[in-house]
Amino acid sequence: MTSNQNDPEAISSDIQKAIEEQRYDEALSAFTDLHPADQAEIFNDLDDDQQDLILRNLDIPTTADLFDELEDEETLDAAESLTTERLADILDEMDPDEAADLLGDLPPERAEEALSQMDDPEDVLPLLGYPDETAGGRATTAYIGLRPQTTAQQAIQFMRDISIETDIPYYLFVVDRHKRLVGVTGLRELVIADPSQTINKIMDTDVISIPADADQEEAARVMQRYDLSALPVVDQDQRLMGVISHDDILDVIEDEATEDIYRLANVSDADLDPSSSISQQIKGRLPWLLVNSLASLFAAWVISNFNDLLSKVALLAFFQSVVAGLGGSSASQDIVLIVRSLALDKIEIKEAGKVLLRQLCVGFLQGSAIGLFVGIGVGLWQSNPYLGMVLGFALVGNMLVAATVGTLVPLTLYFLKKDPAFASSVLVTATTDALGFLIYLSLASIFLNQIQSYILT
Repeated sequence: MTSNQNDPEAISSDIQKAIEEQRYDEALSAFTDLHPADQAEIFNDLDDDQQDLILRNLDIPTTADLFDELEDEETLDAAESLTTERLADILDEMDPDEAADLLGDLPPERAEEALSQMDDPEDVLPLLGYPDETAGGRATTAYIGLRPQTTAQQAIQFMRDISIETDIPYYLFVVDRHKRLVGVTGLRELVIADPSQTINKIMDTDVISIPADADQEEAARVMQRYDLSALPVVDQDQRLMGVISHDDILDVIEDEATEDIYRLANVSDADLDPSSSISQQIKGRLPWLLVNSLASLFAAWVISNFNDLLSKVALLAFFQSVVAGLGGSSASQDIVLIVRSLALDKIEIKEAGKVLLRQLCVGFLQGSAIGLFVGIGVGLWQSNPYLGMVLGFALVGNMLVAATVGTLVPLTLYFLKKDPAFASSVLVTATTDALGFLIYLSLASIFLNQIQSYILT
């Protein structure tokens, strides 16, 4: 095959063409020559029959590497076409954390059957009791554990004997006879130590770890704070049950950032993308649009209470969207600042008062600047200084409302142990729209005679 190895689309096209022309050996050879990450990308471009053909002809280790790179849903789809015996062999070769994820996604009966046929289920079993979004769900049992009384020479020989196959080669975790985590050391310390020196003499007993039931986002924060390449995961008795590696935590950071972005946009399912099925997109997006429609109807109800005012001065209706739009934009800025700061542990609930006061100052100053700019502009444009004044003060008021709700809503959700990104924009939009209209039209009713006098002249 003559594909450019740097062009996945060309490679995918050549492999598909080779399969269609029944040049199966050539297609399989081109596929297996690729890096597993590239294999996963190409595999997803193939149709179901082509994927089945590839899977039937791949050896067990190559299939396991492929499954390690595929997304969970894609791995589950691929596994459905395999016999239980072959699936069990592949699970034995997969990274324990990825194998646990796949077993957790399989129907219970098939998962139990596959487990019973695995050669080394003990590597996976400790991870099955934890949801994917927890530290335990992200951990792998593919780490190197040593005993305190092991000598440096014995440890090095042990690593030679087992032929290290782990993503965490630079950390050696030390456990006692009850498998409790008591220390950690590194390859460098091991290599330069006296061969007869025991591990407990060179290990660091100040080990940073995380409970297995902690949220994966907390694990990411701990690894970032302490600049760790791997993070040990312990159960309630401090027994080492697994380790989160640096590559897994990159996936966590991506997943959490995607989730926050989606929730700020009122999309409840972070796994959605434009290629998701229509039913999945409707399920993930429609509910919050319905909530938004209720919020819009509430804002419309506020406006309806000023029907007489608007009938007298229709010009007021032209500028309602200015108040609501700028208030909503300002509130969105506050939401993003607060949600992101909470995610990065930059603010705490006890600082809520100080944070709110600062955001109110920012809201007032921004509202004053925008209100002055828009107020003078509209006053000159419509030759109506009172209309410009009302619009300017309304913008100041709504900016203060935006600062208040844009700060307090995510902080309150966080205090209630809910995701601060979840529903923030819906609640804040409803509040800024309704109160913005209320402030604007209330001020307009106060200065109605003055506004009308300039219109009549």
